[in-house]
Amino acid sequence: MGNPRGFLEVPRKKSGDRPVDERVHDYRETGVEHPPDVITAQASRCMDCGIPFCHEGCPLGNVIPEFNDHVYRGRMADAARVLYSTNNFPEVTGRVCPAPCEASCVLGLEDAPVTIKDVERTIANQSDEQLRPRAAARPSGRRVAVVGSGPAGLACAQQLVRAGHAVVLFERDDRVGGLLRYGIPDFKLEKSLLDRRLAQMIAEGLEVQTGVDVGTTVDAEDLRSRYDAVVLAIGSRVPRDLPVPGRELAGVHFAMEYLTQQNRRVAGDAEASAPIDARDKHVVVIGGGDTGSDCVGTANRQGAASVTQLELMPKPPLVRMPDNPWPEWPLVLRTSSSHEEGCERDFSVMTRALLPDASGQRVAKLSAVRARFTGGKLEELPDSAMDLPADLVLLAMGFVGPERPGIIDALGLELDARGNIVTTATGSTSVPGVFAAGDGSRGQSLVVWAIADGRRVAAGVDAWLAYS
Repeated sequence: MGNPRGFLEVPRKKSGDRPVDERVHDYRETGVEHPPDVITAQASRCMDCGIPFCHEGCPLGNVIPEFNDHVYRGRMADAARVLYSTNNFPEVTGRVCPAPCEASCVLGLEDAPVTIKDVERTIANQSDEQLRPRAAARPSGRRVAVVGSGPAGLACAQQLVRAGHAVVLFERDDRVGGLLRYGIPDFKLEKSLLDRRLAQMIAEGLEVQTGVDVGTTVDAEDLRSRYDAVVLAIGSRVPRDLPVPGRELAGVHFAMEYLTQQNRRVAGDAEASAPIDARDKHVVVIGGGDTGSDCVGTANRQGAASVTQLELMPKPPLVRMPDNPWPEWPLVLRTSSSHEEGCERDFSVMTRALLPDASGQRVAKLSAVRARFTGGKLEELPDSAMDLPADLVLLAMGFVGPERPGIIDALGLELDARGNIVTTATGSTSVPGVFAAGDGSRGQSLVVWAIADGRRVAAGVDAWLAYS
C-alpha cells in the first residue's frame, strides 16, 4: 500500500497562498492547490502505519491511509468514496480545519507529517460525482426538525435524510450555513462551496426554512408536537465580553458583528445601517485565535492604517517542547495567512481600559499592561503600562455558550456548569425526543468536531426513532 519509500524520498511540501500584494485586494480564497504530480507525491509519503495515529487525531475517524493510497495510485474516485464515507463536507474541512490528523501523523515525530489537509482538499475539489444527489433509503414516515444550519446541523440533516426521514432544517438567518457563512471570511471559505452543497441536500429531499427563530417566532412546544424528533444545533453564540472602562464607546465591537457585516458585503447585500469599516483606522484585535486572525485579514483588506492583535496568554514556543510530546496537539506559535499580510502581534497583554477621543464618544486608545500567570493567578508586571492607538477595537475572545433565551428556556433543557446543553452519548437531552449536537452541547470547538457531532447525533436519532 502506498510507496514504501515515499516518506524517505519525498520531503513534505505544503500548498502555498497567492501573493500578499494580490490577495489583500480581494476576498477570493487565498490558497493555491498543488499540481496533480505534487499532490500524488505528497500522498505517497503516507507510511501505512500498523497503528495509524492520524485516525486518533481526526474526530471524524477519516480513513486517511486508504485515501492517501488511492491518490498516490491516481484513483481519485476511489479516494473520494473513502473520504466521503466518514466526512460530509471535506471541501470545508480541507480549508478551515487545523488538521489535528497531521499533528498525530507518525511522521510528525520528525515535524514533517503527511500533508493530509492538502490531499483532502484536492479530493474534495475533484469529486464531482460526490456532489450528485444520493438516493435516500425507503421513507420511514418519520419527521425530524433540525434547528440551526451550521456544520453540525447540516451534517445531521444530511445523514437523517439519507436514512429515509423527512427533515426540515430551520435557520433564523436569511441564508443557510451558520458561522460557516457569516463567521468565516470568503478568503478562507468561498460561499459558493456552501451553496452547491446545499443544492445537493435539497435535491436529496431536505426542506429548508430560513428566517425562522425557533423558540421565538415559532413555539418550541408546537414544534415538538409536529415532529417525531427535534435536533438542536444552535451553536455557542454568546461572545465573551471585555468588562473594562470604555467598553461602551463607539468603535468597540464583537468580532462576529464585524465579520458578519463583511461577509454580507461580499455576498452583495445592502450596506448595514451602522457599518463597521477599518479603512484608515488603527485596529486592535483582542484575542489570538482563529476568529481574531479572521478579523486581521478582513481589516487588511478594508485598508486599515495598522492592525495589532493582542493575546492575554504568553507567546507560544516556536518548536514543540519536551512536555508537549507527540502525538499531542503541538502548542506552538501559529502564523496564519492573515498575519503574513500585515499585523503586529503581542502576547501577555491585559487590557485595562478603552479611552475616548476628544468628543468622549468614540474609542481612540487602548490602555494595557503586561501580565503573567503566577500560581494560576494573573498579575500585572510593574512599569509595563502602555497605550495603543485604537480607532476600532474588535473583541475576539471566544464564546461562553449557547443563547439561553428562546428554545433552551422554552423547553427547560438541563445545562451543565458551563451553560452547555447536557446530552447523553447519543445526543439526547433532558427532554424526551429532543437532541443536541455541536457547540451548543460540546462548547466552542472545531468545525470538524461539529460535523462529527452531527453524524453521531443523527445515528442516535435514527436509532431512537426505530424504537419509539
